[in-house]
Amino acid sequence: MNRRAFAIRGLASLMGLKLGLSFPQAAERGTRKNRLIVLTDIGADPDDTQSMCRLLLYSNEIDIEGLIAATSIWRPAPEPELIQNVIRAYAKVHGNLLLHDPGFPSAQALQSLVKHGLAEYGMKGVGPGMDSEGSDWIIRSLEKGDSRPLWISVWGGPSTLAQALYRLRATKSAAELNRLVAKLRVYAISDQDDSGPWIRKNFPSLFYVVSPGGDYRAATWQGINLVVPGIDNSSISNAWLAKNIQEKHGPLGAAYPDVAYGMEGDTPSWLGLIPNGLNDMEHPNWGGWGGRYDLYQPNVPVTDPKTFLGGSPIPQETRPIWTNANDDYTPPSHPDYGRAIQPGSKAFQGYKVTVWRWRDDFQNDFAARMDWTTKSYKDANHPPVITLNQPSAITVQSGKHFNLGAQATDPDGDSLTYYWFQYPEAGSYKGRIDIGAPDTNGIYVAAPKVDKPETIHVILQVTDKGTPPLSRYKRVIVTVTP
Repeated sequence: MNRRAFAIRGLASLMGLKLGLSFPQAAERGTRKNRLIVLTDIGADPDDTQSMCRLLLYSNEIDIEGLIAATSIWRPAPEPELIQNVIRAYAKVHGNLLLHDPGFPSAQALQSLVKHGLAEYGMKGVGPGMDSEGSDWIIRSLEKGDSRPLWISVWGGPSTLAQALYRLRATKSAAELNRLVAKLRVYAISDQDDSGPWIRKNFPSLFYVVSPGGDYRAATWQGINLVVPGIDNSSISNAWLAKNIQEKHGPLGAAYPDVAYGMEGDTPSWLGLIPNGLNDMEHPNWGGWGGRYDLYQPNVPVTDPKTFLGGSPIPQETRPIWTNANDDYTPPSHPDYGRAIQPGSKAFQGYKVTVWRWRDDFQNDFAARMDWTTKSYKDANHPPVITLNQPSAITVQSGKHFNLGAQATDPDGDSLTYYWFQYPEAGSYKGRIDIGAPDTNGIYVAAPKVDKPETIHVILQVTDKGTPPLSRYKRVIVTVTP
């Protein structure tokens, strides 16, 4: 660490002692940080660079272990220099980020994680003699004495991962291979080369999240940039990006490019790893900022040219994967008078809903973190901290009433709004329960009558009235027994 960074970190610690600041954005770390390696075809589309700018602003919350430039159907050769350019911009704001959380890694540490795969498309780069700096790095990370799962976030083609798996299968015993594969978690942004289907077929136990095929319109991740009729889409507008991200937000904001095809199509692959109290990607069917996914064997329309890659049809899936799941979502209303939050009237259904329903929240969170690159702690906003009054998992008897409650604090002293709601798709009980007054810090609920044990997911969202408003969550899983 250089002297300037050391001095800034010391100042940040001193501020925490003198002003009572507790860096609450780290409050969810009592669980464990998620480990992450990124495979990116950066340069094929500006959205990879956009996603990289956002990811580095969460490098205090996620253990980034590799940033690997790779290929795809859109990118014939990896270009790690483009990753390095974003990190150079991050280096210029790193000192200011430390004022908000001392956990941001140095730019030097991030630069050491930049690797590259082979300049080969898909399965042409998988086999004997096809090892690369990137595939070796994945193996090295997997073999660490770290019991946490290793997430591979695939923004382009996964051929570098395919080669790592090929190498492991060729050099490890069956038991050791199974042990290492069990530590892997993959989220791929559709199929951007032909190695994804090969991986899923040849490693049937591998935890894999994907909307298979090359038809992006059929993918959950498109919910991040989908313009939805009937809602306010301003948080993904070019004007919003210019005001909140690109302009007057220092070197990292200036490094965020304009939209060419779609804003940050790769970001959903890691949004669910942010510890916000809602996300838990070990359970993709629970839903969170990165979307919601069910485990089943999807039918791929092999005769539909839109699913092809390079003119070749995507083969049928051979086993269940985590893939598109539908939500039925009615956004609440926020009237000018009376109860601050009331039931809405317009419902939306579909798998892209599982991402865009949280979009204003994660866009505001992004904007606040970009503020951290230039503003002092007292001039920026920070998320609230929530403490439940009961465990996060409780059991109640059918037909009985029960209480749920929480207390929240805000590091900036902002007023807070509480909002309780049921997430029916995340639980086994699909009926609707009566929350009562949802905008209080406690609710009194009647358990439904059931014939067998059922689970109900109740979400508490607490939002401050800072600028921009920031939300954090708690999830309570209620098991109702007959």
